[in-house]
Amino acid sequence: MPIESGSCASARQAKQKRKSHSLSIRRTNSSEQERAGLQRDMLEGQDSKLPSAVRNTLLELFGQIEREFENLYIENLELRREIDTLNERLAGEGQTIDGAELSKGQLKTKASHSTSQLSQKLKTTYKASTSKIVSSFKTTTSRAICQLVKEYVGHRDGIWDVSVAKTQPVVLGTASADHTALLWSIETGKCLVKYVGHVGSVNSIKFHPTEQVALTASGDQTAHIWRYIVQLPTPQPTADCNQVSGEDEIEISDKDEPDGDGDGSSDCPTVRAPLTSLKSHQGVVIAADWLVGGKQAVTASWDRTANLYDVETSELVHSLTGHDQELTHCCTHPTQRLVVTSSRDTTFRLWDFRDPSIHSVNVFQGHTDTVTSAVFTVGDNVVSGSDDRTVKVWDLKNMRSPIATIRTDSAVNRISVCVGQRIIALPHDNRQVRLFDMSGVRLARLPRSNRQGHRRMVCCSAWCEDHPICNLFTCGFDRQAIGWNINIPALLQEK
Repeated sequence: MPIESGSCASARQAKQKRKSHSLSIRRTNSSEQERAGLQRDMLEGQDSKLPSAVRNTLLELFGQIEREFENLYIENLELRREIDTLNERLAGEGQTIDGAELSKGQLKTKASHSTSQLSQKLKTTYKASTSKIVSSFKTTTSRAICQLVKEYVGHRDGIWDVSVAKTQPVVLGTASADHTALLWSIETGKCLVKYVGHVGSVNSIKFHPTEQVALTASGDQTAHIWRYIVQLPTPQPTADCNQVSGEDEIEISDKDEPDGDGDGSSDCPTVRAPLTSLKSHQGVVIAADWLVGGKQAVTASWDRTANLYDVETSELVHSLTGHDQELTHCCTHPTQRLVVTSSRDTTFRLWDFRDPSIHSVNVFQGHTDTVTSAVFTVGDNVVSGSDDRTVKVWDLKNMRSPIATIRTDSAVNRISVCVGQRIIALPHDNRQVRLFDMSGVRLARLPRSNRQGHRRMVCCSAWCEDHPICNLFTCGFDRQAIGWNINIPALLQEK
């Protein structure tokens, strides 16, 4: 009977060692050497153009790699036994931990420390679970404080601006890229008036402080002043819009968007011509607003200027120059003859018309990207929002630096401030709408899910502090405006 060669014996021993390893028995140094010798013997008979020294080096490296993987595998099996033991202990309490939740770092931990490591992992896992539960409570609370009341659907393109009338009857106004401006009943969501006098995108809408007159700015390089007469319909019971699914952050495809004809805006009365047309700009008029008293209006344009007009005569009173790039917004002070204009040149400017003989200008620098809007608040404060994902609160007496800075995760569009409660509403490119106080503390985020909230970029927000049903309105490029009821006392109590 022939005697086995040394190499065959080594091969048989190596196979037996592999089988024992599958049962989590640790490999000895002698078995590693035997297997390496077997690999060399097996490769010696194969043709290769590599030098023997290189081949031997590669074999040694591959052997080291394989040994490391086997060691990890054995340690993982030992950790799995520890997990099973702990699960048995926790079974009486109805709590178990899946080993798959363990991180790779812990799987590599030495077996001698596995018990303490797993105990720490259990604490961390349960803490994370508790955090998720607390987060879900916060989401529920936020939805209870910020409730969607009404959706205003009827435009055929994105809505750039939203505004609320300052006189009775209180109506909602929207300006759209579909070349129209619509007036809505806040309570019923029905379209009351359609303005079709512009031949370009309607970029903003503002209501006269004392009369039923609206001011709209357009891409046709003009601003129009037009009169409306509305009769509010009788409110009808509406379905509850606040029932939402548990899912959040769900993307909606274009096929799920409103088709623009849902509420029959074509049925409402139409205004076709303005009372006055303001024509002095050489570019898109992106925004317009009334000065206090309503006898003058200011416009902001992509031609890098802002113009001040006399409303009765349509004459240009002042041309406000100085911005280096296109203007993005303009806003007037509610009680003083002050104007702020924002621009793509990363600045906004304060124009003072309180002295009829002269007008002064102050430049505010603090943003690193386009300033999308700047609005007045109570006292001597201005709030500015920017594409640099920040919102800054400024004191008009100190232009050097802001008194508060809010940092966000998305570009900020046309902001608005609840003057009475000093709450800032921030509409974002990422479809979020967040609420902050003037010191920069985050108060809430409006619900955004597959059943409520905006499906695309939110362009503008507007507060209506005195309305009993809706006190915040938002509009976006998903062709709809939304009315929200913000429980401000509860919101401030949460703070």
